[in-house]
Amino acid sequence: MDKIEKNIIDLSVVVPIYNEAPIIPELIDRLHASVSPLGLNVEYILVDDGSQDTSLAQLKFFAQKNAALRYISLSRNFGHQIAIMAGLEHCQGKAVVIIDGDLQDPPELIPKLYEQYQQGFKVVYTKRIHRKGESLFKKVTAKLYYRFLRTITRVNIPTDSGDYRLIDRQVVSALLLMPEKHKYLRGQIAWIGFKQTFVPFERDIRKIGKTNFTVRKMVRFAWDGVTGFSDLPLKLATVFGFWVSLISLFIIIYALLSYFLWQKAVPGWTSQIISSTFIGGIQLLTIGIIGEYIGRINSQVRNRPLYIISDTNFEQDLEKKRYEN
Repeated sequence: MDKIEKNIIDLSVVVPIYNEAPIIPELIDRLHASVSPLGLNVEYILVDDGSQDTSLAQLKFFAQKNAALRYISLSRNFGHQIAIMAGLEHCQGKAVVIIDGDLQDPPELIPKLYEQYQQGFKVVYTKRIHRKGESLFKKVTAKLYYRFLRTITRVNIPTDSGDYRLIDRQVVSALLLMPEKHKYLRGQIAWIGFKQTFVPFERDIRKIGKTNFTVRKMVRFAWDGVTGFSDLPLKLATVFGFWVSLISLFIIIYALLSYFLWQKAVPGWTSQIISSTFIGGIQLLTIGIIGEYIGRINSQVRNRPLYIISDTNFEQDLEKKRYEN
C-alpha cells in the first residue's frame, strides 16, 4: 500500500478513465509496481470522465485500500483532455505523469521518464516507434497529421507522441494559466517550452474492449490542434476568395466579349449554374471555417467551467460540496 505525506508529494500520476472497469485492477497494480521502486511520495489521481460502467465503483473500492489513490468523478463525459485537466488542477506533485487508463501506454516506462526528469528536463514525452493493433488507416493518418501540424504552426509539436509524458510543476502551473476551453495539451506543452526530451517505446495493443476514441472524436481533436495553434485555415479562406473572385472576373470578361465583340450568344443556364454552385461552395466553405473560429471565441466568452465534479475523495472538494448543498 502506498502512503503519502501531506503537502510533500514527489510524483503525481494523472489517469483519465472512461469505461475501463475491466482493466482498472491491472492498471492500479502495474502503476504501483512501476512507481514503488522509485521510493517517492506519490499520489495517483484517477479521473472518471462520466463512465457508464462500474469504473467509479472500482475506483472507490481501491481508494479505500490505498491511501495514495485519489479519484475524481465528473458529472458527465467532458472529454479526454478535460479529464486530464481536472487531474492537473488537483495534483500536488513536484513532477506529474499523464498516462491513459487503457494500458496501451505501459506504466513500466515511468521510471525511465523520471530518470530523464532528474537529468534536468522539464518535459519528458514518449515517442511511439511502433503502434501495435492499430489499423493502417490510423497509422498513416496520424503520421501525416502530425507532420502537417508541425508544418503549419510555429510550435515544435513532437511527432508520433501522445499525452503520455512527465511534466515538471512549472509546466503544470503554466498549463493552469491557459484559459482555452478547447484543450490540445500536447500542443500547449510544446508551446510552453522549457528543456524537453523523449523516451521511445512500442505501444501495446488494447487488451480489453474497444477504443473510446472514435473517428469523429479523432477528427474533432485534430481540428482543435489546427485551430488552436494555426490561423492557416483563415488564410486559406482568403486565398480561396481571391482566386474565385479572379476566376469570376475572367468569366464576366468572356461573357461581355462574346456578346458585344463576337456577336455570339453566351450559353445560358448551364454556365450560370456551374459558376454559381462553384462560387457558392467556396463561400460556404470559408464561412464554415470562419464560423469554427467564432464558435471557439463564443465558448471562451461564456466562460463556463471546464468540468463539474459529482464525487471525489479530495477533502477540499467534499467540503465545498457539503457547503453548496
